[in-house]
Amino acid sequence: MRMLHHFWLSAASRKVRIALREKDIPFETTLEKPWERRPELLALNPSGEVPVLVEPQGIVLSDGQAICEFLEEVYPQRPLLPRDPRSRAEVRRLVGWFDGKFGREVTDALVGEKLIKRMTRRETPNSALIRLGLSQIRFHLAYIGELAERRRWLGGDEFSLADITAAAHLSAVDYIGDVPWADCEPAKDWYARIKSRPSFRPILADHVPGAPPPAHYADLDF
Repeated sequence: MRMLHHFWLSAASRKVRIALREKDIPFETTLEKPWERRPELLALNPSGEVPVLVEPQGIVLSDGQAICEFLEEVYPQRPLLPRDPRSRAEVRRLVGWFDGKFGREVTDALVGEKLIKRMTRRETPNSALIRLGLSQIRFHLAYIGELAERRRWLGGDEFSLADITAAAHLSAVDYIGDVPWADCEPAKDWYARIKSRPSFRPILADHVPGAPPPAHYADLDF
């Protein structure tokens, strides 16, 4: 069976989980805590990072976007990248935006500082980074809202990896209750459509021991 090594609040792991379900590809999961540097995980990926996908044939893949690109090429059903080269480039640009800029400015600053550091008990949260994350998320929500008002989905007419990547990051931040949804209705409406997709339901069922999500997290009518 195909095995995905993941961590609950890893945005990259969430992206791969959603992509696999969108393509209706069966898989099982193994929970990893990357900071524990489990020898079995290091044997699969020397960086010790998740996600790692082990295909039934034994092929080992790491890096969330690399895994998604592999899935797109090997399992073309239910495509998550547009066929048109220009549209495909736009989706990839947005994937880079959310995995890069959003990830650094928001996900790492909030989820990383407020929850992951608490779980690892190795460092003290950086209050300056947390303040920056709370400020920057408003800018990113406004950008999502702008895209959602101009397009059917973030990358264009079709649901794509752009939506999956953005939702993976936002859902991790929403788990700790730090998304100011009331500040941007267009972004909230777009996310509500994402939450209603069957591929997203298992994400909403995640529950980190000792750190429950806010009540609205799994509510489709939040």
